[in-house]
Amino acid sequence: MTSDWPLEELKDIAAEVTVGYVGSMASEYVDCGIPFLRSMNIEPFKVNRTDLKYINPEFHSRIKKSALKPNDVAIVRTGKPGTCAVIPDWLHDANCSDLVIVRCGERIRPRFLCYWVNSVASHHIDSHTVGAVQQHFNVGAAKKMKVAVPSLSVQDSVISVLGSIDDRITLLRETNTTLEAIAQALFKSWFVDFDPVRAKQEGRAPEGLDEAAAALFPDGFEASESGLVPRGWRLRKVGEVCSIGRGASPRPIQSFIGGDVPWIKIADATASDGMFIFETKERIVKEGAGKSVAVRHGDLIMSNSASCGIPVFVELEGCIHDGWLYFKDFKGTAKNLLFFWFRHISEHLINIADGSVQKNLNTALVSSQLIICPAPEILVAFDGCVQPLLDRIREGGKHIEVLTNLRDTLLPRLISGQLRLPDAEAEALAA
Repeated sequence: MTSDWPLEELKDIAAEVTVGYVGSMASEYVDCGIPFLRSMNIEPFKVNRTDLKYINPEFHSRIKKSALKPNDVAIVRTGKPGTCAVIPDWLHDANCSDLVIVRCGERIRPRFLCYWVNSVASHHIDSHTVGAVQQHFNVGAAKKMKVAVPSLSVQDSVISVLGSIDDRITLLRETNTTLEAIAQALFKSWFVDFDPVRAKQEGRAPEGLDEAAAALFPDGFEASESGLVPRGWRLRKVGEVCSIGRGASPRPIQSFIGGDVPWIKIADATASDGMFIFETKERIVKEGAGKSVAVRHGDLIMSNSASCGIPVFVELEGCIHDGWLYFKDFKGTAKNLLFFWFRHISEHLINIADGSVQKNLNTALVSSQLIICPAPEILVAFDGCVQPLLDRIREGGKHIEVLTNLRDTLLPRLISGQLRLPDAEAEALAA
């Protein structure tokens, strides 16, 4: 530890350390009102609006102790303990449950504390989580967490360096989101709304298609058991157009953790928040991999338990546990079409999954789902349109992984004295 970065307990440098509301919330949620954050809304360095809940102003005023303000630092207690984000300006009035709330004092910047908690404090957090079934990080342990407290000018320099990396990550994510939306919109136009077919049926030129591409589509519909489909197209069961299998887990898994083979878990998909998995948090030994199912670059897999119905492309050589399904040997469809089809029917897949406590999609359920199967030349045309988009998304995702790893390793190296700020700035610029 560098001598000019003293360590102090969080309670000694924070103006306040408190905890989110503790109590039943099911009856308190309303359609609109005061934003109410839960642990799922806190991701490393950012607040996720997905499934954001709301409470009425009256209830908010009764639980002011758990109110959030911009620049508060929110730390997850359960789920992924220690995940940390700074409350942004757009949440000027909010509340929360299941979070440790830190209001920084004059000697610590909120963003510096956030970087510290996410990239340095994991050992303290892991060693202070309690609970046999669901691990949680309590406010008492948070108050005792050791935090480096360099001068404010040094903190500002660190924030500037790491913030520049964050800005690039944000831009890449926004670009990838846009590219994904373009690809998904094309899929929906061709294979859900049948826009080119409807246009030709009405005597119009299909929008966005040249003459050769437009000629591939039929100019009318025909009846099927599930309604009208473009003439010559078919609705077929997924199990008829590809082979489906399930991953496998060596037992007990704890005996096989710690090797060199990437071990893909559902959390790797939810953490990547995208179409591709580039790396895994855990690895297993070769003996364990031999008892699992191998996957390679480009394979399509889909989660079949817990957060079920998430399709992703694999961008590594590794193996999958029994919480995954894999799809191979495509005939009558294309891997890219199947990926977007699964995304399109994701809510349906969740609804049909077995299990009242933990949802499960077995191979029989997925095999029986219907998918639209166009003429082979249309599959080729679709791949020709979307593959360049997917290639750009994949490259953007790889760059995000590089920048994320750099951001998360710079601060520990600065603290340990392995790296000086000017060198950190140079590495950030070069990445």
